[in-house]
Amino acid sequence: MTRRKGFWHEVRKNKIMFLMLLPTLLFFFINSYVPMVGIYFAFTRYNFADGLFGSPFVGFENFRFLWQSGKLMQLTLNTIGYNLAFIVLGHALAIICAILLSEIGAKFFKKLAQSIMFLPYFVSFVLINVIAYNLLNYDTGFINSLLVRWGMEKLDFYSIPWIWVFLIIFFYLWKYLGYYAVIYLAVITGISDEYFEAAKIDGANIFQRIWYITVPMLRPTFIILLLFSLGSIMKGQFELFYQLVGNNGLLFNATDILDTYVYRSIKVTFDIGMATAAGLYQSLFGFVLIMTVNAIIRRVNEDYALF
Repeated sequence: MTRRKGFWHEVRKNKIMFLMLLPTLLFFFINSYVPMVGIYFAFTRYNFADGLFGSPFVGFENFRFLWQSGKLMQLTLNTIGYNLAFIVLGHALAIICAILLSEIGAKFFKKLAQSIMFLPYFVSFVLINVIAYNLLNYDTGFINSLLVRWGMEKLDFYSIPWIWVFLIIFFYLWKYLGYYAVIYLAVITGISDEYFEAAKIDGANIFQRIWYITVPMLRPTFIILLLFSLGSIMKGQFELFYQLVGNNGLLFNATDILDTYVYRSIKVTFDIGMATAAGLYQSLFGFVLIMTVNAIIRRVNEDYALF
């Protein structure tokens, strides 16, 4: 029976490799692990006079207040709901677009379409807010101007909460669809032509080639991207939500997520303890979720798991 080598044996054997890894470890230790001391904020009623460790310790009082106020459940449902929509619609449409692009024969049109789809990824969220405002503004917005010209009543989009569910999803897909499509297109480009040629010889039509060759080849990439997305499912697109909604309280029920709540808790109410409690809950939920999903995938097919 071969004796298993220990960790320190690997360190001695690969000293140069570990030495090259040291700057990265120091970076994450300083920027990711040292700030974890701030978790203690969640268990205090923080005030600036007494500081972090001098402020009164209240245990789980901040968490209890979030739960009893009903905000925690609403924020959780909003955050998960939006992210599920982003993940499902985003990846499904990206795969469809990548497949359609891969089937285009004209190289010039293919590159042009790919560039046009990818361009919104470089548009900042501030500019997206400007675009949305000029489209939806009650007085001078493009959509309301068209409605008036057609003899219809104006719509006050910024006071209709339910419509922003669709608007936020639309702007997210508009920005990120091309980015994910390019990833899937790169995978499709790497598939050997021999598979498709053999399928043609066997009489497979274009839809059969896509379903039985292209889609299965995209599965590993899809699962990896899915795991990354699920790992941050409790982290909403803060810039998108904050730029589009801002401090419009009329829309909070339909658009407020954990990230925006944490930001307002610090900026408006200066309730650092409450904000940290919400952020800690967000991180723990995401950690448990990614570990659970990865364990399920590893049990089904170990090759597709992250670790």
